[in-house]
Amino acid sequence: MTDRIERFLRSNTGSAIAAKLGLVVPELKRYAPGESLNSPVLLGGQAAEDLRQQLSALVSDVQTEAESGQTYAALIFDGRSLSDAESLNSLYLFFHDHLRALQANGRVIVIGRPLGQSTSAEDAAAQQALEGFTRSLAKEIGNRGSTAQLLQMAEGQAADAGSTLSFLLSGRSAFIDGQRIELTPAPANTSADKQQIVLVTGASRGIGLAIAEVLHREGAKVVGVDIPPAEEALTEAMNRLGGVALSLDITAEDAPQRLSELAAELGGFDAVVHNAGVTRDKLLVNMKADWWDMTLNINLAAAQRINRKLLESGLNDGGRIVGVASMVGISGQRGQTNYSASKAGVIGYVNHMSEDEQLRARNITVNAVAPGFIETQMTAAIPVMTREVARRLNSLSQGGQPVDVAETIAWLADPASGAVNGNVVRVCGQNWIGA
Repeated sequence: MTDRIERFLRSNTGSAIAAKLGLVVPELKRYAPGESLNSPVLLGGQAAEDLRQQLSALVSDVQTEAESGQTYAALIFDGRSLSDAESLNSLYLFFHDHLRALQANGRVIVIGRPLGQSTSAEDAAAQQALEGFTRSLAKEIGNRGSTAQLLQMAEGQAADAGSTLSFLLSGRSAFIDGQRIELTPAPANTSADKQQIVLVTGASRGIGLAIAEVLHREGAKVVGVDIPPAEEALTEAMNRLGGVALSLDITAEDAPQRLSELAAELGGFDAVVHNAGVTRDKLLVNMKADWWDMTLNINLAAAQRINRKLLESGLNDGGRIVGVASMVGISGQRGQTNYSASKAGVIGYVNHMSEDEQLRARNITVNAVAPGFIETQMTAAIPVMTREVARRLNSLSQGGQPVDVAETIAWLADPASGAVNGNVVRVCGQNWIGA
């Protein structure tokens, strides 16, 4: 949602003033259903043949030699062969020579290896350097709506990267910036031949509703859950999307059992999105115990209890668990000790569960998103000057939209994203706090 200041800054007069003051607000190009990935793409570095083939399957025009006067929708550099400080010169030369040819709303992807695969200290240093480079470059190109990411994957793993490359190259990732995404060996895709059934909590409005809408667009059958006071809005939304509405307080003692029974009726859930959450902000010394308990219960403990039950009975093999953390779970925030603790807990939960051998044996992945400033009814109520500052504290100089969180969750929940496991992806436009 935009306000008068935002509209003024996007006007001809306002944009001219904003440019002089360094307050450029780029117009982000988000995904429109049915559109293909933009091209051409320029591929640099010592790109392996399987990567070239994967990109050629996604994008109509992939070039390995720059053409004079040509502009590019994306610049991709394969840096997996870089193994010492001297070899980083090729990274500098590629982007130094071609960055001016990157189109507005362009994409930069640097590909490296997981750090655990380094063979020497020098090799580890070179691969870690890719992250610092990518995060810094993202801050240089954000004023044109362009983004930069680091994608870490092993040699020969390009076949597992299709869904991730497609996401990063498209408008679906418009508000994802300066992120590191690591791929693991991908399990077999066990649910590609049937319609996904996805459970989404807090689905009646805001980000939860956007998640349901994007998942429906991608072909999933959505089971929306929300508290009884939201039953009417939830039912209307699920009827519109052809989904299933369940009025349920996720903190109720019988909530895990009821969800397990519903899963049995529907043939099991293929993905679970824990979006339901609450804020109860207060300085710690003034915070009542029930505010602490409520926040930790809804944002963290309830999801853990539901997962525990659904992993026993309700979540199919090849399933996806997606949590919603928050930027403040990484950076912390004054007056939000309860909220920050709960969202940091989501991150710790993802880190541990993604390493669980039993889940890996069942091809179940566990990831999370960590939204930053997202334009919602809650942020609209923030005092105007505080809001204007907060929404611009990122490389893209604006707040995100609920659809940005939804697109990221749909990618993580995709049956084709089996190689994406244990990631916490910030949807924050590369917020400068906690980066």
